[in-house]
Amino acid sequence: MEMLSGAQMVVRALEDQGVDHLFGYPGGSVLDIYDALFENSKIEHVLVRHEQAAVHMADGYARSTGKVGTVLVTSGPGATNCITGIATAYMDSIPLVILSGQVPTSMIGEDAFQETDMIGISRPVVKHSFLCKKASEIPEAIKKAFYIAASGRPGPVVVDLPKDVQNPKEKFPYHYPESVSLRSYNPTKAGHKGQIKRAAKALADATRPVMYVGGGAIAANAEGLVTKLAERFNLPVTTTLMGLGAFPGTHPQFIGMLGMHGTFEANKTMHNSDLILAVGARFDDRVTNNVAKFCPHATVIHIDIDPTSISKTVQVDIPIVGSVDTVLEQMLEAINENGFDNDKQALDEWWSQINQWRERKCLSYQRSATQIKPQQVIETLYKVTKGEAFVASDVGQHQMFAALYYPFAKPRQWINSGGLGTMGFGLPAAMGAQFANPGAVVCCVTGDGSVQMNIQELSTCLQYGVPIKIISINNRALGMVKQWQKMFYGGRHSHSYMESLPDFVKLAEAYGHVGIAVSDPAELESAMEKAFAIKDRLVFMDISVDPDEHVYPMQIKFGAMDEMWLSKTERT
Repeated sequence: MEMLSGAQMVVRALEDQGVDHLFGYPGGSVLDIYDALFENSKIEHVLVRHEQAAVHMADGYARSTGKVGTVLVTSGPGATNCITGIATAYMDSIPLVILSGQVPTSMIGEDAFQETDMIGISRPVVKHSFLCKKASEIPEAIKKAFYIAASGRPGPVVVDLPKDVQNPKEKFPYHYPESVSLRSYNPTKAGHKGQIKRAAKALADATRPVMYVGGGAIAANAEGLVTKLAERFNLPVTTTLMGLGAFPGTHPQFIGMLGMHGTFEANKTMHNSDLILAVGARFDDRVTNNVAKFCPHATVIHIDIDPTSISKTVQVDIPIVGSVDTVLEQMLEAINENGFDNDKQALDEWWSQINQWRERKCLSYQRSATQIKPQQVIETLYKVTKGEAFVASDVGQHQMFAALYYPFAKPRQWINSGGLGTMGFGLPAAMGAQFANPGAVVCCVTGDGSVQMNIQELSTCLQYGVPIKIISINNRALGMVKQWQKMFYGGRHSHSYMESLPDFVKLAEAYGHVGIAVSDPAELESAMEKAFAIKDRLVFMDISVDPDEHVYPMQIKFGAMDEMWLSKTERT
């Protein structure tokens, strides 16, 4: 039996788990672990400049690969700096393991230097947490952490490691479990056969069906099955912000994203449907608008691995608890075994109506000869990258423009903070995706407000040669805040203008990168082609856009799904 210290156990357990990237920042309570990393490790450690960015990087790594992202930070402020990143991952069901240092076990509760109750602070935003009080507990705790993070509805798990438990002078037998079994945790994968048959029959009988797909379909790697079922019944398909890419954005049956800034045709289709097949989505408030007015004529089928999400906000008629991939396989089998088929004439009439709504061309906009429009930036990005880039975004108007104007053909291309809406997410998340996919084209769509929240990571990019492309849509304001103030607060723009911005080109150059400024619409495409032609360096594109452009469509607050603003002057 190999004898290792607690610190060595941490490193060896991560290696045995298959971890290849570790995002972190050293400090007193984890120096023994860092020393063990220095001694011998196959893991690539990425030294960040702020712990929040470490978690966002691990998050971007996880979203782009489906693997568990891993973080190592010290106690106290190092651990508390992670909370926003942990909450971001928790809201979007992203698998992470966060290893945090802690003061020695004898000092816990004594208000020791750099002590915080990481287990207590993180409890509302983690799937589970562990406090290892003995070195011998470390391997099993880490194995359980990775299992819990990745299984069922994924999420972040914290492992708190007191300083004395890592002591390099004390050695113990090391054994990494091949598997773990948790009596109180056993996620259901297969759905109830009776419910699945009911759902298949209801789907076949529907005359105005719609398939509503969320991030759960991506987490389950079920994109092929989503497409197969949609094509089998010629279903219109809409996705949430988190579900973009689960069904090809270029597919003729895709009717766009739904919800608060969803397309006219997606929201109209949902509202007028007689059956909703919800696949790995949770009916959050950014989708439903006023729940009392939500899709009044629809029978609701809901497939989700998390039983607590079913009928949480919208009453479900046919609930199916299980993993999306397994349940869709079962549903296709039930359809074939029972010879279920839908009414082709009724469906043709339904598509005729949907196509009339599509004719509204809700994403059209007025171009300008003198000002770049933000929509134009995303369309150009799509053209230059041929739709093949990983696109990470921050939060705000630019996020919605990216979601609406970049058709994602594949899952895991679109990396954004959906549930928590975390400004500062985009840059480090793009970095995480680039570390995970070193040969891929990765870009960050951001704004002049968001990008400054973790801009220090430009230093990390230089150290590790991370060649991401930053597309900063600069409107000199907090764009979404300003839009709301214009629409709902009589144009009183209280503290939403960025009155003193840096020269982003010079700032990028100061960090050792390439900066490009663009303000002329005629130069946009050539400038972007130039940026993406530079393969081995980070390029920061500071793109000045029309500061008065709004994101439309936009649901009318407290209305039904199909009640929307379509422009500054037109509403349904």
